[in-house]
Amino acid sequence: MACCVLISVVGLPRGIWSSPRRLASAVETTQPIPLPSQARVVICGGGIVGTSVAYHLAKLGWTEIVLLEQGRLGAGTTRLCAGIVSVAKPISIECKMADYSNSLYEHLEEETGVKTGYVKTGSLCLAQNQDRFLSLKRLASRLNVMGIPCNVIKPKEVSKLHPLVNIHDLVGALHLPGDAVVSPPDVNHALATAAARHGVQIHERTTVNHVMMEKGHVTAVETDRGAIECEYFVNCAGQVTLYPLRVCTKVSVPLHGCEHFYLLSKPLPEPLQPSTPVVMDMDGRIYVRAWQGGVLSGGFEKNPKPIFTEGRNQLEIQTMQEDWDHFEPMLSALLRRMPELEVCEIQQLVNCPESFTPDMRCLMGETPGVHGYFVLAGMNASGLAFAGGAGKYLAEWMTYGYPTANVWPLDIKRFGNLQSSRTFLRHRVMEVMPLLYNLKVPRWDFQTGRQWMEKHGFERAKYFIPAGKDLLSLDASKTFYKPDWFDIVGAEVKCCKEAVCVIDMSSFTKFELTSTDDQALALLQHLCANDLDVPVGHIVHTGMLNERGGYENDCSVVRVKKNSFFIISPTDQQVHCWSWLKKHMPDDPQLHLEDVSWKYTALNLIGPRAMDVLGELSYVSMTPEHFPSLFCKEMSVGYANGIRVMSMTHTGEPGFMLYIPIEYALHVYNEVMSVGQKYGIRNAGYYALRSLRIEKFFAFWGQDLDPFTTPLECGREFRVKFDTDIDFLGRASLLHQRQEGVSRRFIMLVLEDHDTELDLWPWWGEPIYRNGELCGTTTSSAYSYTLERHVCLDFINRGDYEVDIAGQRYPAKAKLYPFSSLFAQQRRLKDEMELSNFQGK
Repeated sequence: MACCVLISVVGLPRGIWSSPRRLASAVETTQPIPLPSQARVVICGGGIVGTSVAYHLAKLGWTEIVLLEQGRLGAGTTRLCAGIVSVAKPISIECKMADYSNSLYEHLEEETGVKTGYVKTGSLCLAQNQDRFLSLKRLASRLNVMGIPCNVIKPKEVSKLHPLVNIHDLVGALHLPGDAVVSPPDVNHALATAAARHGVQIHERTTVNHVMMEKGHVTAVETDRGAIECEYFVNCAGQVTLYPLRVCTKVSVPLHGCEHFYLLSKPLPEPLQPSTPVVMDMDGRIYVRAWQGGVLSGGFEKNPKPIFTEGRNQLEIQTMQEDWDHFEPMLSALLRRMPELEVCEIQQLVNCPESFTPDMRCLMGETPGVHGYFVLAGMNASGLAFAGGAGKYLAEWMTYGYPTANVWPLDIKRFGNLQSSRTFLRHRVMEVMPLLYNLKVPRWDFQTGRQWMEKHGFERAKYFIPAGKDLLSLDASKTFYKPDWFDIVGAEVKCCKEAVCVIDMSSFTKFELTSTDDQALALLQHLCANDLDVPVGHIVHTGMLNERGGYENDCSVVRVKKNSFFIISPTDQQVHCWSWLKKHMPDDPQLHLEDVSWKYTALNLIGPRAMDVLGELSYVSMTPEHFPSLFCKEMSVGYANGIRVMSMTHTGEPGFMLYIPIEYALHVYNEVMSVGQKYGIRNAGYYALRSLRIEKFFAFWGQDLDPFTTPLECGREFRVKFDTDIDFLGRASLLHQRQEGVSRRFIMLVLEDHDTELDLWPWWGEPIYRNGELCGTTTSSAYSYTLERHVCLDFINRGDYEVDIAGQRYPAKAKLYPFSSLFAQQRRLKDEMELSNFQGK
């Protein structure tokens, strides 16, 4: 890897960055070039992420862009990056970003004239066991959908591609021929050069001290060299990100630093060619690339060293020390994988900081507390691979109000205050870093911070282990095949259908919107696709749409009083939904929004005997005649008053949701379980809920629905108030789509000829083939205990379908409506007629 080539800044007085052509005149400068007093956007951070954002904003026509760097351009983590650009990433949006970055870097030298060290080496992801090999096959299937070349190969083919790899313990590998290596400082230099040519002002040795705001909007940035008035601020400071965030009190970011080690060897006796493929031996926790005739090798150890819990400064990065004792396991793994390296000389052990997030995905987007304050940080050791694509998406977001791809998995608003605790982050980063190379089988869970399955910082039970079963053995038995919890969840589903179960759903987001007059109704009528002008006590399922007609939120709204509404949203919508509502709320002191998620415990009472349990506890008839569907009453349950009881379950099964003031939660739960004993009551977890909801064709926001999905595409046109003249958000786009016709439909796929006991299971993200051609991927999947088959959900057009599970295709039957034991025969004809009429316009 070439050394830092930003020679234009070495020895210069602090001030504006100069290209090499301006070096001579800049050296003669005795005074720093002053900062502009105004700009449209100020970007903090001159590493590869910050220069990528500046480059892409300039490409989209932005002017008055100022990039500030407290030291020298690319002198932080970018300078120490290993230089690998690989598409082998765990989720599709990350694969897309890495693929775009690869293409950008490949052509950057031609665009700028700056050498970037780009070499298309390809990479080899090795598998030492069958489970790892299956995970690589699943990745290959996903990459094929995106059109990214990849090949599943045998160990002997690995030897042909890389002369040093010991293949004796390998079962296979994934070859990614398009992967590459670059010189990160040179790529950073090229991006800065291109940005400067488009008018971006780049100032080095300039520290951001404070981000100023007024009425929730960015107004200026205060630096050690003066203030700059601006409309937008972009925090790309990497390891320093926390500091500019802390000086803006309404912004928080969940990331934490950790030491990352790699070694550099001297040239081998027979120098390794620059085009030698990168090796990623994830079971050995190491990666290896060619470097100046020798190798560069690092990894992600089981016992990482968190750093900078209380912040950091530039000096600390420069003085991070070698630790050979800590690196020894990775060195041993390297020598096992490439025994011929025993004779090579080591030049240096590099210790560089990397920032990690609680879920191993980067942070992107506008912060919920301050309009105009954007963040792009927390790259989890993939900053180089992500920088190009992430910079592009963030620039689109700032320009158009949304990026051209669904980036919700990366949106900073997926996190709340729970994940910003420094103690939590320090503990979580020690788990996250090893997980980058850990084998992650379906439905794995984090172990730090929470004991059970976690969602948005909340614990949620997956299932309840009966007497005689061992929790540790169940956790250790995770697999791509039939899981050991299958019968446990099946018993919970059976109880939900035949008796009564309780599921704790307290993690759901809960807001109250109130006003003195009709302001609350007016706001919801503007934001919601469905009609909220309903009688008091009625529940309305509705989407909150964007201007394109896509789902920003999928929620249930209860009109509890004439001017008071109770809004229930998915768990991970807490910050996003709050931000969306506040963004569109008028500045009216008579309109009030409160987050009451912490005030209510939510118990989901599911099953045909739920009405008997509640009837005994409330002395009120709970039959459908007295308590119709989608209705809410405030009732007494046991000795507790003020319980909001709602006739819905989010599963399609009969039952009730109980929203209980938290001080009564334990009492109500105990009373429900006590009275319910005679009706066969038991606790159930979220795995049972997933099975129940998928066979009823209930789509979930964040999995099946996203900002690019419209109600017309997922069969929810009946939840849109087309019959009114209310100009709700997204109406024009939906009317246009209804006139032109939809190009895809949300359907249920039921696997045929699939052996639940022996075959690999679908989990989510499996490619779908229509008439032999790739047409998409599953958005979610679960086993239906009623149908005794696997059910997958997806957006498709008409045709014959197959689902690809790790390279094996299984035929699947498409359905537009949920199955029902009573109406399956009657609906089958309707399904076939509608599918035959749907032409996929």
